Amino acid sequence: MKANKKKNFNTYLKKFPEITPPVTLTEDSPRAFSSYNESFNALMIAEFLLQSEDSEPDEFTEFIPCLKIPNTKDFYAVVYWKASLMNYQFILVTYNKSGVLVDKAIIAGTSNQDGILVKSVASIDEDWIITIVSGAVEFQQTDYDPKLSKAFSLEIMDGGKIISSE
Repeated sequence: MKANKKKNFNTYLKKFPEITPPVTLTEDSPRAFSSYNESFNALMIAEFLLQSEDSEPDEFTEFIPCLKIPNTKDFYAVVYWKASLMNYQFILVTYNKSGVLVDKAIIAGTSNQDGILVKSVASIDEDWIITIVSGAVEFQQTDYDPKLSKAFSLEIMDGGKIISSE
């Protein structure tokens, strides 16, 4: 990694405070993170966040640094919040020690999926296991349908790969 990019990566990582698990991420969490954590600058978004995004964000998309998972030896694991139109996500991203993206996963948030409002919360434990519970309700419906809900787990492996434990 070039010296300037390494310096930029280290500055980017400093935006994420280390928070010792267990950590729970809910729809109220972004307010706390935005109050305490310094925001990303445009260079950080372009250089590091966009490499983990599937599409180019629009000018209304917001990113908030949330946390860094401690005690990772050969990789870094961070969580950021992304807000776009009708889509609010907590995204777990892992990088190798050189700052190269290893893996990413959406672990919590609120989204519109074909007329169904899906809300998910995540809990990250000490063993890097993320338990996700998602609930869903169809638009125009007031009754919650438990058949539209599910729970599953993800796990961060040594090296930063994120696997499903379903």
